Amino acid sequence: MAKKQKKQQSGGTPATVALAAAGVGFTVHAYDHDPAHPSYGEEAAEAMGVSPDRVFKTLVADVDGALTVAVVPVSGSLDLKALAAAVGGKRATMADPALAERTTGYVRGGISPLGQRKQLPTVLDESAEAHETICVSAGRRGLEVELAPADLAQLTNAVPAPIGRG
Repeated sequence: MAKKQKKQQSGGTPATVALAAAGVGFTVHAYDHDPAHPSYGEEAAEAMGVSPDRVFKTLVADVDGALTVAVVPVSGSLDLKALAAAVGGKRATMADPALAERTTGYVRGGISPLGQRKQLPTVLDESAEAHETICVSAGRRGLEVELAPADLAQLTNAVPAPIGRG
């Protein structure tokens, strides 16, 4: 079962350090990551006993040559056309995983929208607003952070938009 901790003050990931520095309320959920699991997000939802509609995955896309972060529920998929439209672009494709890792400072399956090496434009699926709290990666596989969607949007300067497909 997931372990809960309130506000890690030190020794955390860049994401948890950024949250602590911002002074927002959050909960860290740690679980044993199974490398054989086919979906990082679904594994997180199962391990925490949380609905997949409340667990959001962080995806990095290339919109007209600029890397952009999309945060969508693990229960669905990313609508690339909607993402491009949300940031005023014409075309979006998934970013090269190695480039996404180098740019954000996180490994695939552990990319957090928070505390990135280079803060990228971020779009948060509007479905997040229906929940009091959502979970996103805390910066490594097997670690999630639960926080209010409004806090996530504020800390990442996220644009809310309908970018998820259910």
